[in-house]
Amino acid sequence: MSGRWLPPPPPVPPPGRFPAGPAPVRVKVLHLITRFEAGAGGNTLLSATGMDPRRYEVWIGGGPDGPLWERAEREGIRTVKIPGLVREIAPLADLGALVRLVRLLRRERFGIVHVHEAKADVLGRIAAFLCRTPIVIVTLHGRDPWWPAPDGSRTQLREVMPRGLRTFLFVERRLRAITSGFVAVSPTVARDAVLARVATPGRTDVAPSAVDLDDIPEDADAGVRAELGIPAGAPLVGTVGRLDAQKAPLDFVRMAAKVRERHPDARFVMVGEGELAEDAGALAGQLGVPLLLTGFRRDAARVASAFDVYVVSSLYEGVGRGVTEAMASGRPVVATAVDGVVDLVSPGSTGLLAPARDPGRLAEGVCWLLDHPVEAAAIGAQARTRVRLLFTRERMCAALDDVYSRFLGLEPEAPEAAPRDPSAMPPGPAAEHPWGAGE
Repeated sequence: MSGRWLPPPPPVPPPGRFPAGPAPVRVKVLHLITRFEAGAGGNTLLSATGMDPRRYEVWIGGGPDGPLWERAEREGIRTVKIPGLVREIAPLADLGALVRLVRLLRRERFGIVHVHEAKADVLGRIAAFLCRTPIVIVTLHGRDPWWPAPDGSRTQLREVMPRGLRTFLFVERRLRAITSGFVAVSPTVARDAVLARVATPGRTDVAPSAVDLDDIPEDADAGVRAELGIPAGAPLVGTVGRLDAQKAPLDFVRMAAKVRERHPDARFVMVGEGELAEDAGALAGQLGVPLLLTGFRRDAARVASAFDVYVVSSLYEGVGRGVTEAMASGRPVVATAVDGVVDLVSPGSTGLLAPARDPGRLAEGVCWLLDHPVEAAAIGAQARTRVRLLFTRERMCAALDDVYSRFLGLEPEAPEAAPRDPSAMPPGPAAEHPWGAGE
């Protein structure tokens, strides 16, 4: 507790021995996301399912496509699909989606609208403004390529985005005025958003983007190599993610060719699908790289657990769910030093970093880890510990509850009301109930 208000004393008679009071008032929260799929969608689902149902009635709304709708409904989350809410700029569909959002917000009277991803970010904030929603929160899942660089210069990332999306910087800056607060997935993403004048100074917080740690093996899955046809003793280097311009899969292939010069028995795996999958395969053939393209795999985290080195070649990234999951299974990482990745991968501690667009430096890091297996194992172990402490649903939802509570004028949830990650709790007497044990 912050000390602004005290919790009540414990009940004198045991619960059930006195007349119960009316149900407490709950705050209605709508999470709005463009496409409900892994990545930002996974973060949104964990945000919704992890909040205290005694304090919040949480809904998820978004475009009708996406694989996570069934799971959200199975876990008891109220869901609403918004036809026309798509990633592409489509004026007629966008207008239709905006009208449907306004109708939804007027009917349900949400206290908080919490938006995710570019299109839902824009349409959700406009609809909330038109409906006079009291609190509007934006999660910044990553540094968008149309933002200026932190030093104010123009970035070299704009070629990876459709031209129409570049107007989002202009729009995002003007929507700050109707936004209550911002939540970034890492400190660097928060800083860059403020410097780009996309987020407001003093109203930008950080909440680690949680992952389903229970679904991730803590160590290498011994069956993966045989399943993929990888020789038992061959160094295995891989990555997981969409094969698109953001992830720079061709840089991964070029890196692999350089690693092969020093480790000719090395094998390489890319898990995922996308428009550059065919190009990656063709380049691997030209360079003589033994590359396995698995396509989409629901067990991507299990496959990644078998990599000797996990590589991130992205040009921009929030934090990266793939790298987070790989680190959770103790994989040493070589990653491009972009955006929120630098908040997770610390050189020599939890991984190694290289400049973006530099396959040679990526290869240098991979070869160093392959040449130093003892140090690589220790780096992977520290990475696993860091991720499993930082990226819990409890820690993320505690941060969100702090943000919501500040704008609502409430106290954040007391630890005794909803147990959280012990590492996030203050130790000793400060965590005890101020009224004592009640005996």
